[in-house]
Amino acid sequence: MNYFTSISYMISHIFLMLFIFFFILHRYSKFVTFLICFFAFCLISLLDCFKLVIFSESNLCYVIVTITQIIITQSVAIIVSSKRDNKVLFMGLSSSNYVIAGSIIATVLYICTGHEIVSIIGSVIVHIGILLILFFRIRNICLKCQESEYLKNWWELCLIPVFFYCGFSFIAFFPNTLYDNPSNIPGVILFIITMFVSYVVVLRYMESQSEKTDIYWKSVFMEEYIKGLESQYYMIEQSEHNLKILRHDMRHYSKMIDAMLEQEKYSEIKKITEHINNVADENKVVKYCSNLIANTIISKMMDKAWSLNINVELDIIIPKKIPVNDYEFTLVIANLFENAIMCVEDFEESKRKVYIKINCSDEHLLIHMKNRYNKKIEFDTVTGLPKSTKGAGHGLGMQSVFAFAEKNGGEAGCYLEEEFFNIILFVKF
Repeated sequence: MNYFTSISYMISHIFLMLFIFFFILHRYSKFVTFLICFFAFCLISLLDCFKLVIFSESNLCYVIVTITQIIITQSVAIIVSSKRDNKVLFMGLSSSNYVIAGSIIATVLYICTGHEIVSIIGSVIVHIGILLILFFRIRNICLKCQESEYLKNWWELCLIPVFFYCGFSFIAFFPNTLYDNPSNIPGVILFIITMFVSYVVVLRYMESQSEKTDIYWKSVFMEEYIKGLESQYYMIEQSEHNLKILRHDMRHYSKMIDAMLEQEKYSEIKKITEHINNVADENKVVKYCSNLIANTIISKMMDKAWSLNINVELDIIIPKKIPVNDYEFTLVIANLFENAIMCVEDFEESKRKVYIKINCSDEHLLIHMKNRYNKKIEFDTVTGLPKSTKGAGHGLGMQSVFAFAEKNGGEAGCYLEEEFFNIILFVKF
């Protein structure tokens, strides 16, 4: 019986590693990830020999080995993941619950048929069926949730797989198994169904929350974009009107200059030309970069900075076409620019300074923003992001910046330098 149980567990371990391989975003290549999962499979299968064969009568050994296997499994999920956060822990714990259902089915089939081969084949079919159903139904949701930086409270969600796993363990395996209490089989099957329904409901809910957040930020961005276009249109319209007046008055200025020349009043001529140049400069439409969307948002943010008497030093090179999504890229600029303005707007006027360097090409993207700060800034030990002091719902803009960096294979980081807060985002294409 122990050898049959060992084979059943080994099959479960195979599918456990497959779940981790398919349902977690990879930090390494597929080959390296496969090797890590294979090594972990060999290790936890070896540990099964201790609790099921060598020390099969020792409950203490069973508990210690099982805890060790859990630690190894969850460590593999964290090691191979590109994120390494509480969402990965949730996925790793969930993987253990998915495969435990197949193990229970193997036990149920053996109790009902008495044939080990039938129960093993049935277990493999159930494992494959669960894997395929989840792969096509919720894999994309799982990966999307891991990519999203907006979703919170995953530590609380981790309690769901923990309690399900403990429930399965105590009802079906330890200290008494289904072989000892076959009357528990209907309850266990209903428990399995409840688990899968719960997971689908929770993941669908998290997906809807993520979509709502995405829609909110897109609407905020579009609102700013439209306001920026309206502002630019008004400026162009006003400039055209003023330049028409200037062109109309040019013949008068010309006559005045001719008269001054005849009288050799060169200093007065200089004042007239300076006045003409000043009028032309005042009505010149400022263009910060060649990219229309980015230029619109930067213009909007510069208007806001000027209205608050904030000194902004710009060093911007953004071509018309860029190798990343225009809207996502511009949203990053808007978030960082707005954060910098909010940090310095309450300072005395001489200290309201923001430095912005943006250099985008076909090879790389560099964004460096620097602004003064006077309040203590605390960084989250998990994400490395500054903690928002404004409560729930704030700090999402900075999270979207780091999500943009990760999505495009880049790095983002922030640090304090004397009286300045710095954030740098770099992507190599």
